[in-house]
This record gives sequence, structure tokens and C-alpha cells, in this order.
Amino acid sequence: MEFENTMDYLETHLPQSGHILDVGGAAGRYAYWLAERGLNVTLVDLSERQVELARENAKSRGLEGRISTEQGDVCDLRFENERFDAVCCLGGPLSHVVDDDERATAMAELRRVARLNSPVFVSVIGRFAAIRDIVKFNLDASHGLLAPVAEDGKYTAERVDEYSDGEGWAECHFFRADEFEAELESAGFEVQQLVGLEGVANRMKVELEEADDEVVESVREVVRMFREDRTVVDFSEHMLAVCRG
Repeated sequence: MEFENTMDYLETHLPQSGHILDVGGAAGRYAYWLAERGLNVTLVDLSERQVELARENAKSRGLEGRISTEQGDVCDLRFENERFDAVCCLGGPLSHVVDDDERATAMAELRRVARLNSPVFVSVIGRFAAIRDIVKFNLDASHGLLAPVAEDGKYTAERVDEYSDGEGWAECHFFRADEFEAELESAGFEVQQLVGLEGVANRMKVELEEADDEVVESVREVVRMFREDRTVVDFSEHMLAVCRG
């Protein structure tokens, strides 16, 4: 649901041609989709291994002429101002920038490298869904994390050591919808839409994989129906912002 709903908004708002920046693009899932539609893509990721995989995968798909890859940090993008016709930061990379000041820098960088009035797409991980995961999957070992994460959204190694008996996940900042919108606006973006990408299908991957096509299509229809509802955005596992600078 995350990928499908993201694609709907990309198809609606992306230019027909041009150069797109894919920040935190990992092994290239979004970059391939963009390149297959005739767009040129520069993929940047902090992980050297992910950049290598993206390069290998682009070659295996015959897309190496449209996709360039490089290692880099969203907090310090090595491109000139207004370089790109659109910017994507999808799948939650900004949620892994836990420090508030660093995240503000990262958002400002996304705006800086996007051409004036060009679309910028950013998705992050929602706070309510993260809390629900603790309740559903790891309550006995990690119940002590519930109140601290609920209060400020910060899931850190220090907190895992202090409040959890289990193994920790990657450090993360989990967002409320109002907070996400406010941070983007502080970076100079006009937020045109907020979208709950999984909505009522949060954490239902296993169940949906086992369901028949008619059932899955019924779920898709309901997710699409409510995906821009503010309550659904706030409760979704991933929330997408469609912005312009």
C-alpha cells in the first residue's frame, strides 16, 4: 500500500521530463520506477552498500543510462541550488535523522536543491503506528518505551537500553501529522497534501498476501478513500507530504 499510494501522487505531480533527485533511495526501488518513465534520476544514499546495489540493479535492468548513483548525506547534499526538477525522499529516510536541528538542516537541503515551484515528495514514519507496534509485537519487553516515545517521538539507543529488555530497531524519530507539516513549513515548503499511505491497512502485509485479489482490491479502495483524511494520516505507518518550495 505504501508504494502503490506513493506512485499515485508521483504520477499526478511529477513533470513529464527532467532530472529527479532520489534522496535516501537505498537499492533503487523508486529510482527504477522513475527511470522507466523516461526521467533521469540521481540516487543518493548514506550507505555505500546500498549505492552499490542500486548501481548493479540499474545495470541489470538496462537503466544505467538514466540512473546515476552516489553516496551522500541528506544533511549535506553536494549539488548546486535549484538543480533538480523534482526531489523525492521516500520510505522514511528523514525519520532516521533523530536530532531536531539536523533534521531541519536536511529539510532545508531538500528545498535548496529543488527548482523553484517544483514538486518535492517526503515520507516519514508515523508515531501512533510505532506505538501500536510496541503494543502489538513487543509489549512485555518494551512497554517502558511507550510513554517516552509517545511524548516526543524519539526512539534512541539510549532509550532502548534504559526502557527495553529486547533488541532495538534503528534509531528513529516518529512523527505526528501536525509536527511533520510544521517542520516542512519551517523549511520553506508549501505543503499541498498530506497522505496516509497505508491507512486502515497498517501492518497487514501478511494478511493481504494471503488474501485473494478481490479482497485486496476492496482494501485498496478503502485505503484510497480515506488516505487524505487527517486522522488517517496521523495513524498511518507512513505519511507522505506533497510539497512545493
